[in-house]
Amino acid sequence: MTVNFIKTLIKFRHKLERPPSVDAKGRRACGRGQEGSSANQRKTSCNNLPDEKSLPRRGPSAAAAASAHLLKTCLLVLLFLLEGDRVSMLLAVLSWLCSSLLLSVSGGKLPEAEVQIEVLHRPFLCHRKSKYGDILLVHHDGYFENGTIFHSSRNEGDKQAVWFTLGIKQGIKGWDKGLQDMCAGEKRKLVVPPALAYGKEGKGKIPPESTLTFVIEVLEIRNGPRSHESFQEMDLNDDWRLSKHEVKEYLRKEYERYGYPPNDTLHENMMEDIFAKEDKNKDGFISSREFTYKHDEL
Repeated sequence: MTVNFIKTLIKFRHKLERPPSVDAKGRRACGRGQEGSSANQRKTSCNNLPDEKSLPRRGPSAAAAASAHLLKTCLLVLLFLLEGDRVSMLLAVLSWLCSSLLLSVSGGKLPEAEVQIEVLHRPFLCHRKSKYGDILLVHHDGYFENGTIFHSSRNEGDKQAVWFTLGIKQGIKGWDKGLQDMCAGEKRKLVVPPALAYGKEGKGKIPPESTLTFVIEVLEIRNGPRSHESFQEMDLNDDWRLSKHEVKEYLRKEYERYGYPPNDTLHENMMEDIFAKEDKNKDGFISSREFTYKHDEL
């Protein structure tokens, strides 16, 4: 029974990989389909059909190739089961099958995780759009897949909007990807996969491998501490390099300018992050050459 089954699989695989051809049945259909023509005309027309040898050879379609790949794997499984340690062989083949199918479906490369973006509201006038390096003032609500809310900036803490620097991995990667090209006053819904959220580890009340949904409203967009326009404002002593004190002082003034209380912990974290990315020679200062918000790692 096993031998017959293997023979059947081999025949079916060969059939899937065989390119289409013009057979005798197709020629008979051609002759019957030309009603109203003389016998000589039908004969001449059908004889003009290309034979199988003259057709250009074509590879199997994607579906046929995938099916042939599966059949080949089935053959390997059966052959391994006929001899040797069946359990260990079967586990090895099934492991190989899963990895092979993933590679064949994705063309040899796993697709990158993406953020699903839905624009809920966009203002009619848009004076500027958010870009990497900008500071965004945002309100946000976070939800689990089942619709349960796990955080709301409007209802928790001081109930105030929060400042977020785009593109420096201050939050999750999904925000850096999903909040680009936004206008002040725009509201978006982001569906963030685990790879762009908190991944396999999770964080706090966020379980591992959680897909999260965020509703985010951008209230204001400002030049961030990584923009060229901010360099001269930050360089208090005009020495063409920035110290950690100068960066923190700039952040403090920006918060006060818009009526928000200073947050030394946040300012310290933002400053350390900026220096980690900008201070290339690690001398404790950021030169005008080093200072830019356009980085590949962003």
